[in-house]
Amino acid sequence: MPYKELKERAAKAVQILEERYPDAICSLEYIVPHELMIATRLAAQCTDARVNTVTPELFAKYPSVEAFAEANVEDIEKIIYPCGFYRTKAADIIAACQMLRDEYHSRLPDNLEDLLRLPGIGRKTANLLLGDIYHKPAIVCDTHCIRICGRLGLTDTKDPYKCELKLRELLEPEKSNDFCHRLVLFGRDICSARSPKCDGCPLSHLCPSVQTK
Repeated sequence: MPYKELKERAAKAVQILEERYPDAICSLEYIVPHELMIATRLAAQCTDARVNTVTPELFAKYPSVEAFAEANVEDIEKIIYPCGFYRTKAADIIAACQMLRDEYHSRLPDNLEDLLRLPGIGRKTANLLLGDIYHKPAIVCDTHCIRICGRLGLTDTKDPYKCELKLRELLEPEKSNDFCHRLVLFGRDICSARSPKCDGCPLSHLCPSVQTK
């Protein structure tokens, strides 16, 4: 499909999801910036809902970057055990907070390059932090984004980085971060991985995948 038509399709999808999900917010619960970094690390291979049951105790016990940097790894492991991969995640959380304390004055960096230096932080998390904390244009290519944009024909890859680059070409920068949040809501509500509800889907008239069902 020509680039112009793809860009128009993307703009229509953005508009429709804005109307359906006016509150485009991250489902992970946090108060201060470093808590979102930690919650997102815990969410790897784990549901946001489960993370939200673990973080209240975790953030109460360790209320600052400095507290996490000085934490005992085994104590954190015990708290985050329900999130899975708890040993690796605990080590990453402590190491990331030590780097924040020692190199960034306990403040999250506001650019992709520095965020990617933090242990356990990949492009998905870095983009989420840039968008939600610093309100910069960002594209979070999680499983919902990759699946739905593929079905809509906006992208043709399952590689997160390639998907991100393609969407940067198609989406208006100021709309990109909220669009990704809305894709998560839409993916849970309608366009699920196994049983998408194509009948009555507000994007069905834009979606070439509907015709193949």
